[in-house]
Amino acid sequence: MQTAIDQFRLNIERVRNLGTMYKVLRAQTTEVLDLSDILRAELAMSVSALDHYIHEIARLGMLEAYSGRRVQTQAFLRFQVTLESALQGISAPANDSWLENQIRTRHSYQSFQHPDNIANAIRLISDVQLWDEIGKQIGMNSQDAKQELITIVNRRNKIAHEADMDPSFPNKRWPINDVMVDDAINFIEQIAEAIYAVVL
Repeated sequence: MQTAIDQFRLNIERVRNLGTMYKVLRAQTTEVLDLSDILRAELAMSVSALDHYIHEIARLGMLEAYSGRRVQTQAFLRFQVTLESALQGISAPANDSWLENQIRTRHSYQSFQHPDNIANAIRLISDVQLWDEIGKQIGMNSQDAKQELITIVNRRNKIAHEADMDPSFPNKRWPINDVMVDDAINFIEQIAEAIYAVVL
């Protein structure tokens, strides 16, 4: 689990380095040079860091559950694997590489960005009422926390899938600023740290 949060922290540090670059460039150039895509990259990368973190914490937690170092949840016990990989597990019970491959394969097409998807991933490793506990950790109503994350993820989706274009005004992108992006990054960091605290 520690490796997952350590990697998340490194990923967020990389995102913040982009923010520093944005601020330095903004101070040294005129407004003629549009630097807003650096902010868009920050936002997209911060959501990606959270998504990757959830993938990793779920994988590592499931491997811990398989080896008896973590309680096996109902979601863990219902996790579907191929018969071929099950036979590999039966023939070499101490080797968990077959399960790791199955987790990576099953999760490879899933994103863990939406609050419900994050909760489903965490159910594989913990029975905690995730968003209630996150709310307590960050001092926020769980529904408000979920809605804030949805808003950030929706903006990331506009950036990633719609070039952040505002359909109401052709050739115009949605407005963005460094305060908005910094707030989003800080919030995502709070969510990841809260998840680590409640599922450890």
